This record gives sequence, structure tokens and C-alpha cells, in this order.
Amino acid sequence: MKKTTDNGYKAVIYDCDGVIFDSLEANFAFYSKVLDQFGKPLLDRNDSQTMNLLHTYASKDVLARLFEGDPRIQQALEFAGSIDYRELLPYMHMEDGFRETLAALQGRMRLAICTNRSTSMEMLLEHFGLAGYFACVMTASRVKNPKPHPEPLLKILEYFAIEPGEALFVGDSELDRLASESAGVPFVAYKTGMSCMARIDRHVDILQLLRAVETGGRE
Repeated sequence: MKKTTDNGYKAVIYDCDGVIFDSLEANFAFYSKVLDQFGKPLLDRNDSQTMNLLHTYASKDVLARLFEGDPRIQQALEFAGSIDYRELLPYMHMEDGFRETLAALQGRMRLAICTNRSTSMEMLLEHFGLAGYFACVMTASRVKNPKPHPEPLLKILEYFAIEPGEALFVGDSELDRLASESAGVPFVAYKTGMSCMARIDRHVDILQLLRAVETGGRE
């Protein structure tokens, strides 16, 4: 089975939140549930900095920020770990064209996930019927240093036994970009404008991107 393209790329690595799924409402509901349990102030949807925090950082880091100076942080972490994430599935929506893009890439490229989610990723993949596509799923619970540290990406490269330049990382946040830059993996920005090798607004666009690189832009 062919596992590489003529341009040398052998793997496509995806972030989860904001890339595979529109999960902002699920994240908002999750952390709101924790804050309500401990009588903390409600989250402000209009606070872009806080909303970005919920959407991009590992849960332990989010809770550390939300419970900064609060001695109940350990109880909050334990309560968060007890939440049945299946309750939040109605708030999760897969990005358009993602499954079709995976089907087109499968067999040509190795596929992986690099996420700051901790324990819910496998359940999400099973629920949405995506588990069979990914050979490697790297979560925050499987590394000492989650994104923006390069460790998660480096572990994926090690798993596939490939060089940084042989993979693409599709992400949507500054954490993704920084991790990609530190690991030396070319970064593809999804629905966002930031420093990157390329930007895509639809998942299927990565197929055109790969074809263009293969043909030297002659299409």
C-alpha cells in the first residue's frame, strides 16, 4: 500500500477542536458545569481571551487559570474528570467534508491527531465513526508537555519514523502554530490567518494543496 506522495509528504496530522470539530459550545458547557459546581462566576462569552483559553489549552491548564488562587483546584480537576463527556456530544459538530477528505487520504498518507484534549478523544472518534482512519492519536494525557510544546508532534513523528518535513500539521490556533514551528513540521492553517505554509478554508482543500505540490504548481 502506498504511504507517501511524490512530494515526500508521508503524514497529515490534525488538531481536534476547531479543525475536526466545531466544539466551542461543548467546551463552554464543560467548563461552565465545573464552575457552577464550585459556585464560581459564569463564563463571559464576550471575553475572547477566555473563550480562546477554553478552546485551545489542555483542561488542567484551563482549570488552573479559572481556579487561580482557589485552594479547591484539585477538587475541580477531580470533578472535571468525573463528567461524562457523552452528555456534551449534542454540542459537537464535525466540520464539513472532513470524513470525505480522510477517505481520500487513507492509503496515501499516514493520519494522526495531535490534541490538547486529555481523555475524551477516543470516545469522540468512536462516536463519530472516525477511529479507523487514525494510526496515532496523541493527547495531552500522553505527554509531559502539551501544545504549544513540540513534544506531542515529535512523538507522532517518532511513531511513524518520519522526518518533520515529511508531515503536515493542520491546526487553527497559535498553540498549534508554535508547536508546529518548534517541531519543524510545516503548518497548514485551517479557517484562520496566521503565519503558515498554506491556509485552507475547507478540508478538501488539502487534497488540492498536495496535488499542487506534487506537480510543482503546474495545475
